[in-house]
Amino acid sequence: MSRAAALAVAALLAAAPAATQQAQRAEPTFEEQLRDNQRRLETIRKERSTQEQELERIRTRAHSLSDELANLDRQRRTTTRIRNELDRQIGGLAGEIDNSTAGLTLAEDALQEKRAVLERRLVDIAKRGPLFSYQVLLTAESFGELLSRYKYLYLVSRQDRQLADDLARLRARVGREQRQLVQARDVLAVRRTEREEELERYARLEEVRQARLRETRRNEQEVQQRIARLAQDEQRLTDLIETLDRARRAAEARGGAPRTAAITTGDLGRLAWPVDGRVLYQFGTQAGPNNTRIPRKGIGIAAPVGTPVRVVAPGTVAIAEPLGLYLLSVLVDHGGGYYSFYAYLQDATVRKGETVVRGQVIGHVGGENSDEGAHLHFEIRGQGGVALDPIDWLRNRR
Repeated sequence: MSRAAALAVAALLAAAPAATQQAQRAEPTFEEQLRDNQRRLETIRKERSTQEQELERIRTRAHSLSDELANLDRQRRTTTRIRNELDRQIGGLAGEIDNSTAGLTLAEDALQEKRAVLERRLVDIAKRGPLFSYQVLLTAESFGELLSRYKYLYLVSRQDRQLADDLARLRARVGREQRQLVQARDVLAVRRTEREEELERYARLEEVRQARLRETRRNEQEVQQRIARLAQDEQRLTDLIETLDRARRAAEARGGAPRTAAITTGDLGRLAWPVDGRVLYQFGTQAGPNNTRIPRKGIGIAAPVGTPVRVVAPGTVAIAEPLGLYLLSVLVDHGGGYYSFYAYLQDATVRKGETVVRGQVIGHVGGENSDEGAHLHFEIRGQGGVALDPIDWLRNRR
C-alpha cells in the first residue's frame, strides 16, 4: 500500500468515530424533545385562540350564521390537530417510558454488580490492613522485584479507582434514568388529561355547531317565508298601482283632461331625499342572512324613530294604511303614471285622497323592530307599476 493510500485510510478511520460522535450529539435530548413538543402544542393552540377571538368578534356584530358555522368548523379542525398531536406525543412518551424503564433496569443491574465487586475489594483491603502496601514493598529481595511489586500495587490501585469511578457513574446514570422516568410519567399524565379535555372541547364544539346548524335552517325557513310574504305585499302594491293606472288611462280615453305629471324624466337626479340618512340597502336583489337573496324594489334609508318623512313631489295620497310587512305605508300618485312609496312609518299625517305639496311631511320614521332597525323604505314606480331605482332620481349627496 502506498503512503498516500495509508494516510487516506487512517484519515477515514479517524473521521468515522468523530462522525459517530457528531451524530450522537445531534440527537435531541429528552428535555429538548419535551420543549419542542410543547412549542408545537402552543403554536396550534395559539391558532385556535385566534379563531375563538374571531368568533367573539363575529358574535358582537350583525352577521350571518354561516360565518359562525365556518368558524366553528375551523375550530373543530384545529382541535382535531391538537388531539392528533397529543396522541403522537402520548405514543412517544409511552415508548420513552419503556426505554427508560429498560435502561434503568440495566443500569441498576450493572450498579449491583459493580457494588458487589467493590464490596469484595473492600473486604480484601480490610483483611490485609493499612500497612499491606508497605509490607509488600519492604519484603522485596531485589531492586527489580521492588519495581515489579510497585507496578503491581499501582495497577491494583488504578483498578480500584476505576471501579470506584464506574460505581459513581452508574449511580449518576441510575439517578438520571429515574428522574427521566418520573418526568416522562408526569408529562404522560398531563398529556392524557389534556387529551380528555380536547375530546370534551370537541364534543362541545360539535354540540354548538349542530345547534347553530338547526338555527340556520330555521332562520332560512323564516327568511324564505318573509321573502314570500314580501313578494305578496309587493304584488299587492303593484296591483294597486296598475288599478290606479288603468283608471287614469280609462279617464283619459273618455275624454277627460290628462293630469299634469309632477314627476318626469327631467327630474332624474333632482328630487330631494325624503329623509337624511345612510342607505341600508340598495335597489335590486341583495344578499340576505344565511346565503339567501332578497329582491328590493326600493332603498332603505336609516333614520332615528320619529324623523319627519317628506314627500318628494306634489301629488295625491293613494293609500295611507298598513301594508303587510311594510307596516304603515303611504303611496302618493304624482300623475302621468309615476308614484312614490313610503313604508315602515311610525304614523301617517295624511289621508287617502288628500293632496300634498313637495316637501310636505306625510309621516314619521318607524320600523325599529324590523331586521334593519329604524329606517324608511322608499320606492319610485313608473307606469304599470314598474319599480325604478330611487338613487337615479334623488339628488347626489356627495
